[in-house]
Amino acid sequence: MEAKVMATVIPIHMTKNSMSQNPLRLNRLLQLCSANLPVGGFSFSQGLEYAVEMGWVHDPASTKEWIAFNLSQSIAHTDLALLNRLQKSLAEDDFVSFHQWNQHALACRESNELYLADVAMGKALMRLLKDIQGIDSQQYVALIKEKEISFVSAFALSAYLFGLELTTMQSGFCWAYIDNQVAAATKLVPLGQTQGQNLLFELSEQVEHAIEQANQVNDDNIGASLPRLAMASAWHETQYTRLFRS
Repeated sequence: MEAKVMATVIPIHMTKNSMSQNPLRLNRLLQLCSANLPVGGFSFSQGLEYAVEMGWVHDPASTKEWIAFNLSQSIAHTDLALLNRLQKSLAEDDFVSFHQWNQHALACRESNELYLADVAMGKALMRLLKDIQGIDSQQYVALIKEKEISFVSAFALSAYLFGLELTTMQSGFCWAYIDNQVAAATKLVPLGQTQGQNLLFELSEQVEHAIEQANQVNDDNIGASLPRLAMASAWHETQYTRLFRS
């Protein structure tokens, strides 16, 4: 059983030069994806709260379907594909391109709630990045001071400064999304803790395919429209009772 668990851990690319640094890079990845990261991600349900209210999500199976569909049809075609471009922009010191892809990310948020959550988390992560000792972010001050920064853009910059390569940062982004949604589902559906852990285990096995999808998307096809997700997020603003921010 233990060997099986280790086989599904987020992969980190091994090279001759980076071999000795992998333990540190793994810890940097864990820090960036930790629930303790003070960006407010667990304050938002990303439309899930209204989906539960409507009965679209009501048990472990429908929870898995909701998260997996959003991962493969939205996150893969938008955020993961954008991480590819954002990481390349940083590697080439092309801040103009980074700014353009950040604007593209914000334009892909289909409701006011999704947009505000994205910007709130992005700004929080940029503030944190600026204050972390041991990171020289002086070169990226203009990016950190962006008035409207998408969380995926802030995540890309953080991962880049943490020394993470593309597949690793994409894997981490997927984990942060899945972990957020399962944590919300344990409160909303509700699910038991063991059911939640089973979902984390099963959903994380779909990350590799989502990344493969994302890295095949061309520039013109970045973005996805999920009407139910957009409506659930928009209607959440007027939901009678709410556990999560709107």
